[in-house]
Amino acid sequence: MTGMDTAETGQGSPSAGGEGTRPAGCSRLGPWKRGPVLTACALLLGLLLLLHGKLTDWAGLGSLVETFLPWFGLFVPVLFAGALWRRSASSVIALLLPVTVWLNLFGGLLDDKSHQAGDLTVVSHNVDAGNRDPAGTARDLAASGADLLALEELTDQAKGTYEKELAKAYPHHAVQGTVGLWSKLPLSGTRPVDVRRGMTGPLVEQPRSEDIPVDPFRALRTTVTTGKGPLAVYVVHLGSVRVMPRGGFWTDSRDADATELAQAVAAERGERVLVLGDFNGTMDDRAFDSLTSQLRSVQDVAGDGFGFSWPAKFPVARIDQILVRGVEPKSAWLLPATGSDHRPVAAGISW
Repeated sequence: MTGMDTAETGQGSPSAGGEGTRPAGCSRLGPWKRGPVLTACALLLGLLLLLHGKLTDWAGLGSLVETFLPWFGLFVPVLFAGALWRRSASSVIALLLPVTVWLNLFGGLLDDKSHQAGDLTVVSHNVDAGNRDPAGTARDLAASGADLLALEELTDQAKGTYEKELAKAYPHHAVQGTVGLWSKLPLSGTRPVDVRRGMTGPLVEQPRSEDIPVDPFRALRTTVTTGKGPLAVYVVHLGSVRVMPRGGFWTDSRDADATELAQAVAAERGERVLVLGDFNGTMDDRAFDSLTSQLRSVQDVAGDGFGFSWPAKFPVARIDQILVRGVEPKSAWLLPATGSDHRPVAAGISW
């Protein structure tokens, strides 16, 4: 009788109070206490984005993180999905930190800030020492209609091809080592810029005649005569970076070049300065603080999106730059891929 009474009243049943129907593995914790690991990861991500400049640069860690800094935003939807799965209110709230910081850093790049065409169209392209079709690359670049065309990683074998293919569209040009500038406007006062030369990279192993330095110049400075006055132009290819098994992310050569270039720009007496080239790094990298304090990135001011330029097949970073001082960026964009492993970058500037 006692057993029947118990069964009828439900007392002692596993389903009493609904406990027996709770899904296996479901947490008994409240929504504010669930997912502590997710919450911690969200806060750490936000702090990394906020304080990336304070991150140690031991073994190049800081530079490596800053090179791919925009991509850290991809962790947000992953963590958000985890927070929903765990039904963790604290994790969702914690994600507001990385979202806010990421939007503050990169939200402006999501809009198209380009305006009308500028007074001068400029293009910069690392043409790649291993480019198998330099003639085709030259024709593609000439078809862009740019007034100034800066080329990096020129080889002795390919230089003649570029000179021949670009001669009709660009009556003026200057080459120093592995960099050159082709122009529709007169050039004057061309000279090499004293940055460290060719310590690493594909051009170092290139056989050279005895009267040519083993380490070719990687930067030049020239003056372009425009209808609105002189324009100081620098074409640069900063030192290579390498991921070393024991040394980490090696950036010594590039960082030294960036310092030398910043000093050259600081000494520039002219009001209007244009710097184009392959920087082997993004403008988020601390190594370029001495440059970004003097110059503006056309992509940041007048670009559409992030403008990633490398590698050409699936760009993940903008390491090819156009920086200005004393002129106004009006637009910035990427040109179609050529035979190089970089995408050409272009901009319209005005006075």
